[in-house]
Amino acid sequence: MTVFASAARSFAALVREIPDSRWDGPGLGEWDLRSLVGHTSRSLITVSSYLQTSASREDIATPQEYYVRVTGSALGLDPADVVQRGRQAGRDLGDDPAATIDGLVARALGDVEAADDPLIEVIGGLGIRLSTYLPTRVFELAVHGLDIARATGLDFALPDEVLDEAVTLAARIGVALGKGETVLLALTGREALPPSFSVV
Repeated sequence: MTVFASAARSFAALVREIPDSRWDGPGLGEWDLRSLVGHTSRSLITVSSYLQTSASREDIATPQEYYVRVTGSALGLDPADVVQRGRQAGRDLGDDPAATIDGLVARALGDVEAADDPLIEVIGGLGIRLSTYLPTRVFELAVHGLDIARATGLDFALPDEVLDEAVTLAARIGVALGKGETVLLALTGREALPPSFSVV
C-alpha cells in the first residue's frame, strides 16, 4: 500500500507539470501524450474496478507470474485493442487531465485502504491477491512515468522505494521468463543486452 501510494502520487505530481501545449504531442509508439497518460491512469482505474470483483481461487501467486500469464499473446488479445483502450482512456481524462488523475489517485488509495487483501479477478478471469497485484501497478506507474518524462522533457525522479520495487520486479520477471542469466550478465557489465530486449 505504501509503495503503491508513493507511485500513484508521484505520477499525479508529474501530470500536474505537463504544459497545456504538450498534450497532443508524441507520447509512446502509436500513442500521443494524452493517450500515454490515459493508459498509465488505467493502473489506478483497474485497482478500483478489480476491487469490485471476487475470485474463487488464487491463479497467480507472484507479481512476476502476472507478467508471464497476463500478456496479449497468452490471453489472445489484439494489440490494436490495447492501443484503442489507451486512446479512450486519454479522452476520458477530459479538459483537466491533472484534476482527473488526482481524483483517480484519491479513489484508488481510498479503495485499497478499505480493502484488506482480497482475492480479486483480473483480465482473463485470473485470481490474484490485491497485495500481489499492487506491485504490478507500481511497476506500470514507474515505467510509464519515465516514458512521460522522456516524452515531455520534464525532470522526474521516481521515489527510491518505487524505483527499488520496479527494478526488482523487472529482474524477477526476467528470471520467470527464462532470461535471468541475460539480465544478470548485463547488470554486472559482462555482456550487453540483446537489441530490443524487454521483460514485458
